[in-house]
Amino acid sequence: MTASDALTADADARTDFGYRVLIFRRGRLSGRWSRRSAIVGTVLGVTALSLTIVAVSVGTYPLSLAQVASALIGTADTQTTLLVTGWRLPRALFALACGVALALSGAIFQSLTRNPLGSPDVIGFSSGSYTGAVVMMFGFGSTRYLDVAAASLVGGCATAVLVYALATRNGSAQPFRLIIMGIGVGALLSSLNSALMLFVDVDTAMLAAVWAAGSLNGLGYEQLVPLAGVLAILVVALAVLAPSIGQLESGDDAARGVGVRANAVRSASVVVGVALTALVTAAAGPISFVALAAPQIARRLTRSPGLNLTSSALVGASVLLASDILAQRLGFPVGVVTAALGGAYLAWLLATELRRTQKI
Repeated sequence: MTASDALTADADARTDFGYRVLIFRRGRLSGRWSRRSAIVGTVLGVTALSLTIVAVSVGTYPLSLAQVASALIGTADTQTTLLVTGWRLPRALFALACGVALALSGAIFQSLTRNPLGSPDVIGFSSGSYTGAVVMMFGFGSTRYLDVAAASLVGGCATAVLVYALATRNGSAQPFRLIIMGIGVGALLSSLNSALMLFVDVDTAMLAAVWAAGSLNGLGYEQLVPLAGVLAILVVALAVLAPSIGQLESGDDAARGVGVRANAVRSASVVVGVALTALVTAAAGPISFVALAAPQIARRLTRSPGLNLTSSALVGASVLLASDILAQRLGFPVGVVTAALGGAYLAWLLATELRRTQKI
């Protein structure tokens, strides 16, 4: 086996808060491993699994673990099997998949903007996806998942192009300008979305308002299967782009110095990030703050710089599933719960960043 074909593992001479870090490279793919990240990832995986068990067990008709297990292996009665495999399990899986998609999208944009506020719901990309979906539903009268998903993707990508065009200066997008322009464009689109409600009948407006709050009600395998398939493709694409995205955090000039095509990587990353957001928006509506909070929580748990894709995905899945469990108990759409929790988190994040800036 030649050296170029071998899988090399380079041990970083530094330690990550007492935990040794290994960096693996093979061709254009690379990965970063530390014992702390592995421990955190394991705990987060167990948390997500535990929440899934809770989600299929609790409800108006509570079930024991034995009943859930018998339903999964097909030995339970018809009512229990329908309750677990037909209603509760697909909803739980949908929450996990949506949480992963939102968290990965947030990790992409926070890395590209080099700012903890650079999530798709803050810089307007979620609003653009929502606008595309609303235009499809109101303007073309279609509520088919694939139609709404395509319109969400187009709307999100168009918004991203506009925001990046407004934020570009001297041939590159400035991170601070990107966030400011994104907030402004997002506010404009939110006003447009509200205005569109005035041109439809009351029943349609009410349905759209519930969907706009972000809800997992009524979602099943029909929506889960295509979402999971596209999500898998996007995750593979993100895994290929991840090393180059990490290089961009050092600046475009430094990235170009090691052979990264900065503009091409940024454009591809934006498309993947918007597609991840559009997947969720098309099916469940705009669910806010998961994309903002999950990558930052993962970074604080792992104490690791750069992209924390696995940990971010697990945090996003756990946060959204826990929020949905709470939302079902309260009778609210899950988007209302994530907005309430996310608002408190955003206030804390802003206060923390302000104190850090003052110290500098």
